Amino acid sequence: MSLAELTASSRVTVFPLENLTVAYTTQSGDERRLGDIGLVTVVDEHSDGEELWRLACELGGRAADGDRARWILTQASRARVVKSYTDLPNAAWTAYIRRRFELDSLFANHDVLLTGRITLPIL
Repeated sequence: MSLAELTASSRVTVFPLENLTVAYTTQSGDERRLGDIGLVTVVDEHSDGEELWRLACELGGRAADGDRARWILTQASRARVVKSYTDLPNAAWTAYIRRRFELDSLFANHDVLLTGRITLPIL
């Protein structure tokens, strides 16, 4: 499966999750700038983001894609709220999106989850 490339600058929270380094940021689907798209990615040039979905199944005990997407978003939003991890207020990044999942209802202020891998020039 080919990866879609997305480049932007935004607030990025970087945190550990099991043996992964994960980055979380948001994007807006329209001009309202609501951050309705959650972008949760692995910081590793050899990853494709599928590791997050496997962890949601193994650690979170989730089998359905919707439940796994909510588990992934919970881990990301929890890391941002705790503020004990690296918070990059205006980082330039490039993400390679492997999976787009539309949630059946708003969750953690997101209705879409994008997963994949990310490159952050400062890490």
